[in-house]
Amino acid sequence: MAEADIFEEIGAGGAAKEEEEARPLGEQLLEKGVLSEDQLRIALFEQQESREPLGRVLVRLGFVTEATIRDTLSEAGDSQTIDLRTITVDPDVLARIPIDIAKQYNVFPVAFDQEKGVIQMAVANPNDFIMIDQIRAFLGGDIEVETMVAEESEITRTVDEYYGLELTIEGILREIETGEVAEDVSSLQAEGSSNPVVRLVNAFLNDAVKRAASDIHFEPEESFLRVRYRIDGVLRQIRSLHRSYWSSMAVRLKVISEMNIAESRLPQDGRIRFTLYGRVVDFRVACQPCTYGENFVLRILDQQRNVSKIDNLGLGKKPMRLLQLMLQRPNGVILVTGPTGSGKTTTLYSIIQHLNKESVNIMTLEDPVEYPLPMIRQSMVGESSKMGWTQGVKSLLRQDPDIMLIGEIREQEVAELAFRAAMTGHLVLTTLHTNNAVSVIPRLTDLGVLPDILATNISGIVAQRLIRKLCPRCKQKREGMNEKEKLILPQAITDKELLTEAVFYDAVGCAHCEYQGYRGRLAVMELLRFNEHLDDLVAARGTVRAILAKAQETGAFVSMAEGGAEKVVSGETTLDEVGRVVDLTSFLASEETV
Repeated sequence: MAEADIFEEIGAGGAAKEEEEARPLGEQLLEKGVLSEDQLRIALFEQQESREPLGRVLVRLGFVTEATIRDTLSEAGDSQTIDLRTITVDPDVLARIPIDIAKQYNVFPVAFDQEKGVIQMAVANPNDFIMIDQIRAFLGGDIEVETMVAEESEITRTVDEYYGLELTIEGILREIETGEVAEDVSSLQAEGSSNPVVRLVNAFLNDAVKRAASDIHFEPEESFLRVRYRIDGVLRQIRSLHRSYWSSMAVRLKVISEMNIAESRLPQDGRIRFTLYGRVVDFRVACQPCTYGENFVLRILDQQRNVSKIDNLGLGKKPMRLLQLMLQRPNGVILVTGPTGSGKTTTLYSIIQHLNKESVNIMTLEDPVEYPLPMIRQSMVGESSKMGWTQGVKSLLRQDPDIMLIGEIREQEVAELAFRAAMTGHLVLTTLHTNNAVSVIPRLTDLGVLPDILATNISGIVAQRLIRKLCPRCKQKREGMNEKEKLILPQAITDKELLTEAVFYDAVGCAHCEYQGYRGRLAVMELLRFNEHLDDLVAARGTVRAILAKAQETGAFVSMAEGGAEKVVSGETTLDEVGRVVDLTSFLASEETV
């Protein structure tokens, strides 16, 4: 059926301009074979209700990815659309385009990618090439202008709203200290940025995402408010504010995360969604009453940074081979274990993205759903959904899944249901809190799962930690190993050829890494793939030591220490950083014994 016929059949009924904008995009996606006529019919029907651009509807429904929309629009010479009401402005980007330029051409700078040299501009007419050339000439250098379509009135409003206002944390604090701040709830509920407290909260969210933080901590003390970011797994104090700021900031955080602003004695959970740097970023918000007030922790859920392909997990050859063998089993349980913040969710999402295809039904049960994924049915458990883990797993089993992701095993009945699903032909992915891979066996038996059930039903176990990577701009090369490396690395690495090719670096520190010496993180994994030998040992109630010895003997085990040591000799990190999160004391103890 032609696309025009689809419009007529479902009664698009929208404005002629909207139909003309939607029709070419749908035609191109149909021609490229990335969209079916049924999917287009659904999207166009959904567009009548939401009044959103077609591209955004298609992405939200999971029919195509944002990259596909971007590439298709780029091929046609079109631009993405943007809702300026949902953005959080970066003052550094705003400073690149003066207000007179913004008003003259009715444009608004949204984001700047310094590495690619691309600035994103909200414009009303993306086909005004003279305007684009003049802005490019004003910016100078090799900066390219990428246009994003917005309504003309929205651009005018946004320019008037943000230009002339302080948007940096330091500038807003000076404004608060020298002027009167409206603290009534109505001003804190408004979406505009006239209230400096609103801008201050936005500035912290913007700053944390810009610095690649994973969490923001707002911690009230007796006489001040401490603000800390967790960057590359380590908490850093960013600011200390006067305590008088916190009451208004807490109300603002509750408003935008849809919490009850009148409740201050009970814990609350919420969620925030903002457009930052040209992409949507979610914040999972947790509020906890403490001695000196309500403590807020915001987990930053940036899909662009955190969800990656399985090939990008940074595994070596042997760990990757073991993981692929685990995933090739059509049924069984794969467990990912580690402390909070060790990247378990990222690893699980990478795995289900690897397994995701049209011929399988993947369903998840999470608390909460952190990243929506296309083609995957995701459900949330908890108070807000009124569904518990046990009820949720039973419900999933009635949905004909091939692959199930259970966010966490916390109790006996959930563990038994997970293994029952594996016994009936399902592949189950889940997490458990233990320190290493082999400790999963006693932990599951402690939960009440019989060893006879564990045997033959566990495909493999992954234990992991996140370590910091050396900053590529300032790491300093040196010759040979230091005394600690000479003691540990030859014991930890089984492939001795890696030692002959080793390259060692020291952490230094520069402006790029904020003088930490490290920038970014990578996973260090311990993998235990189950085979018939390990199944027999588990069924026979073998000890943890016996299971580990047999796994090493049969080549079914890679230790976390070995994975970390390999990243040291490859020049990606330092042994001190590995030792911060991985237990290396057994290698030190063996030397003392000698």
